[in-house]
Amino acid sequence: MAFRHPAAFLLGMEGLALHRAFAGEFDAAFVAARLAEVRAILAADARGDLGAGDHVGETDTVSGYRTYDEPGNPLVDVEEPVVRAILAELPAGRALDAACGTGRHAAFLAAAGHIVVGVDSSPEMLARAEVPAATFLRGDVRALPLPDACVDVVTCALALTHLPALEPAFAEFARVLRPGGHLVTSDIHWQSLYLGGIASTVDDEGTEARLPASRFRPSAYVTAAVGAGFAVRACHEPLWPRSDTAGGPFLRGWAAQAVDAAYENTPAAIIWHFSRW
Repeated sequence: MAFRHPAAFLLGMEGLALHRAFAGEFDAAFVAARLAEVRAILAADARGDLGAGDHVGETDTVSGYRTYDEPGNPLVDVEEPVVRAILAELPAGRALDAACGTGRHAAFLAAAGHIVVGVDSSPEMLARAEVPAATFLRGDVRALPLPDACVDVVTCALALTHLPALEPAFAEFARVLRPGGHLVTSDIHWQSLYLGGIASTVDDEGTEARLPASRFRPSAYVTAAVGAGFAVRACHEPLWPRSDTAGGPFLRGWAAQAVDAAYENTPAAIIWHFSRW
């Protein structure tokens, strides 16, 4: 169970900005402004203006994605163009959208001429999938309900970070892919998890819980992929774009410049293109 405190979150963002200033990215005026904000945040916390800390529990992906809504997710806005640019270069064949959610990549693959099957562990997400040309099955990426060597392309978007280890999923991707097939994965970048990017859900009673979020470094993906028989074709780490909404209204209300500094040149996602030996 995690403990979060509004003042700690604000001060953490200020700290990220000040570390960047210490590394030479910002001038003395920027540092002075950040220190003034730190004093203001501490004073507000002492007055009780920021609210008290609380504990946040953890839920599994099946429960957590019952009410999750993809539209408006800024991470999707960064990830989707890169993934689709890779997929657009692949010849049409049989494709698997693993952990497909509502089927946003399945729809793209089907439109490109692939015969598509989507697999997800959440029945609620599958029920919302609207891709008539695709087949959808309930299942886990670590035990895919598909035969060996049956697809030419596998996508797995923004899901692997929920796993405690990558190796079981990569072993399954290798099993269902034909030799020479392609695997395209994407995840939130581990660095962005520290900016508050951990997915969470709120139940009908208003109780918030976080979904699992492993901090996989690039080396973890390479180790799991190569061990399963994949070769690395490409790796992309797109940055967060400059946005006047980054961080959300609470952070921006107190420390907008610090938020912008923390997000600047920070990778939003990590996207891989692998091929099967």
